[in-house]
Amino acid sequence: MGQRLSCVQQQHEEHGVLFPALASGELEVVEAMVEEDPTVLEHTTGCDRLSPLHVAAANGRIEVLSMLLDRSFNVDVLNRHKQTPLMLAVMHGKTGCVEKLIHAGASILMFDSIRRRTCLHYAAYYGNIDCLKVILSAAHSTPVADSWGFARFVNIRDGNGATPLHLAARHRWPECLHALLDNGALVCASTGGYGYPGSTPLHMAARGGSLDCVRMLLAWGADRLQLDSSGKIPFSVALKHKHKACAALLDPSSAAPLVWPSPLKFISELNQEAKALLEKALQEANREREKTILKETDMPPSPLNSESEDDNIASEASDMELCCICFDQACTIEVRPCGHQMCAHCTLALCCHKKLDPATTGLSGPVCPFCRGSILQLLVAKINKISDTEVESSPMKPRRSRKSNFSEGSSSFKSLSAMGSFGRIAGRNSGKITDEKQ
Repeated sequence: MGQRLSCVQQQHEEHGVLFPALASGELEVVEAMVEEDPTVLEHTTGCDRLSPLHVAAANGRIEVLSMLLDRSFNVDVLNRHKQTPLMLAVMHGKTGCVEKLIHAGASILMFDSIRRRTCLHYAAYYGNIDCLKVILSAAHSTPVADSWGFARFVNIRDGNGATPLHLAARHRWPECLHALLDNGALVCASTGGYGYPGSTPLHMAARGGSLDCVRMLLAWGADRLQLDSSGKIPFSVALKHKHKACAALLDPSSAAPLVWPSPLKFISELNQEAKALLEKALQEANREREKTILKETDMPPSPLNSESEDDNIASEASDMELCCICFDQACTIEVRPCGHQMCAHCTLALCCHKKLDPATTGLSGPVCPFCRGSILQLLVAKINKISDTEVESSPMKPRRSRKSNFSEGSSSFKSLSAMGSFGRIAGRNSGKITDEKQ
């Protein structure tokens, strides 16, 4: 009996040294204990039953973690709530440990027993964008693609029916929201199952009160009229939780936002630089709409940290070839295969003016406004700055792109200016075109 009590006391002493050493990253102490008795790695903490791997991962101790993994430790060992070390590393934002565990074979497809969430849910819930990107990158691997498929993984629902996008929207993490949308997250996914209504990410953003999340979801095509399980639209949810600015944007009677033209094939194939230019143009266009809406509701405009950027862009644009459509912005986008150039605002307006309808097949996309040729690709244009002598000789005349072959009175130009959407969408006066003609 006395010997048994002595063994229990010794085990408590080992626990008292092992887990603090793991948490503080004392590699030499942990290695010495493991060398003396390898079974200490099977010990767990009290009621949560955290293993040494859980403790090292949660505290970001990469060296200790590497030592444990080198000893063939079970990389997906579970605690009381069936959480893996990977989940705890993601929860605490330990990106290095997340990379190490995934490289060692940790599964990103496992669910916990609390709310049936994966590590991607955890990344979205806690707003750990770097961890989220690492997980999304790992999800492109063959095992995930073969077993689940990337699209299914990104849109997997937890026990409450929430996708990672729902959680990012609810907890006000716009960076995570953007990364998920950019990787195929469904903007109108519902928490309701089997055809029953439920909350969309837009409902969640309205409840959380994040203007950034609301405007981003709207720009990606979120439906302002979709009902939740209580029969409420996002506008009503925002009003209930007293988020007046969000409610103003979500009001169905207000002007609809410009939506990212994702159905277009050449939009889905954009390189990162061109995509960034067009996304910025989208934000600027919707910012003008937002200012008008908030002004009408007697609310101050939300800070977007863009005034200084606009000033810099305007000064740079004065030294560059101007877009022949708006005569305002510099040519930054090149159309392939024809090679004509225009600004990002006009390019975006062109794409949003004629979006593909998923219900119809064989519908052609927008064409180049200069030559009426099909648009197969959009690239960042090579910017040619205007020389000082050219500016002095013709200070009032905007310089056109050298690749533009149409006259101001051409039918292509007239039909384009007749749309009227270019000036309105980009927050510019479309009358500038007719002024130039006169």
